[in-house]
Amino acid sequence: MYIPVLVLAALVIGAAIGVWRAKRRGGKLLDLLQYAAAHAIPLMILALFVTIFLDRSGH
Repeated sequence: MYIPVLVLAALVIGAAIGVWRAKRRGGKLLDLLQYAAAHAIPLMILALFVTIFLDRSGH
């Protein structure tokens, strides 16, 4: 299974940002997980579109 590095990096960065924001607001474990998912998913989708665009444009 091929997972583009850009998409994987977006997952990690988005989850880290979400956990950081939830901790800053005093969140518990489920808050941390929810914020991580809520930040990781949109960044992954954006990275996926960027990856598709770069692949189709020949870069």
